[in-house]
Formats: sequence, C-alpha cells, structure tokens
Amino acid sequence: MTDDQRDLFDEDRLDGHTVEELSDYLDAGRQPADPSIDDSAGCQIALSALERLRATSLSALDAAESATPHDEGWIRGVMADIALDAHAGRDIPIPYPDPTVRLAITEGAVRELVRSVGDAQDGLLVGRVRLQGDVETLGAPVGLQITVTVAYGFEIPVVVAALRAAVRAALLHHVVLDVDDIEVTVTDIHGLPEELR
Repeated sequence: MTDDQRDLFDEDRLDGHTVEELSDYLDAGRQPADPSIDDSAGCQIALSALERLRATSLSALDAAESATPHDEGWIRGVMADIALDAHAGRDIPIPYPDPTVRLAITEGAVRELVRSVGDAQDGLLVGRVRLQGDVETLGAPVGLQITVTVAYGFEIPVVVAALRAAVRAALLHHVVLDVDDIEVTVTDIHGLPEELR
C-alpha cells in the first residue's frame, strides 16, 4: 500500500476509527457493540462496503480456484475508494411542502446507495463514486461518475448497461436529483487466469 493510500485511511475520515479497526469489528461479529462505530454514518458506510467487498472477494476466489491467487491490487484500490467515499459530503435537499422544514440526504448516503446497488450486480465491484455538479440546488443537472472492476468472463458492455439502469432506478426511487449523465469507467478486470496476466 502506498503512502497516499494509507492517508486515505486516516482516522479523521472515519470518526476516529481506522479501516483496520472496522475490519476487526466485522471479524468479531460487531460484538461487543461499539456506539462510536454503530452511531457513525461514515463508519456504517465503510462497514457496509467492507462486507460487500469481502463477499465479492470470496466469490472471485471461488470462481478462480483453478487460477493462481489473484492480484490483491484491485482490492486495495476499492478499499481506498471506500475510505474516500465514507465521509458525509454535501447535503442534497429533499423537497417538503412546509417551508419551515428542511430535509436533506448526505452525498455520502447517495454514494453508499450507488455502491450498494452496483455491488449487488453480478460481475462487478464498485470502486469510486463521485457526484459532479451543484447537488445542493434542486433541479440543477448532476453527473455521476462511477469506477468499477469487472470480473473476468463478464461482458463489459452488458455489465455496465445493467449498472447504469439499476443506479438510475435507485436514484429515481430514493433521491431528488436531476442526473443527466452516469459515466462508468472500468478500471480493472479481476479474477484473470494466470495465462492472461
């Protein structure tokens, strides 16, 4: 892991906790309960992403049993992206008829929504999620940038199209954003057989 990647796991990004502490907390079955983790939105986002990463990693390992152990570089990259995405970010307003009431969802919650929808898709793992544009103004056009790694053997155009459709549907259902573009960048293929490396 590079120094830059270590900086991403700084305790300030996760309400005083490190990714290693969160991983240990998962290993212990989240017992004993730790309110400083359980009550932290950033920690919950990171824990959820770590759980999905573990499940995806195990699936990739099972699928590649006959291949040599796969490169863990893509796992480190995804963990770095999780650390970046775990902070709350900007508030995205939710319209409400009473003008004295202000409702909002955080940018971090939207990134986690996109990440969870993406990680539920077969054949890919979400890396970084970025919202571009003025998310704090209702009706302003917003772009979404998603980086993913795709599992060996999956057709990239099919997987990317399914991801775009699933993310757009989830955003329409949960968030009031005028998403005019969903850009998906494939950064790696994981689970490559040794002869293709």
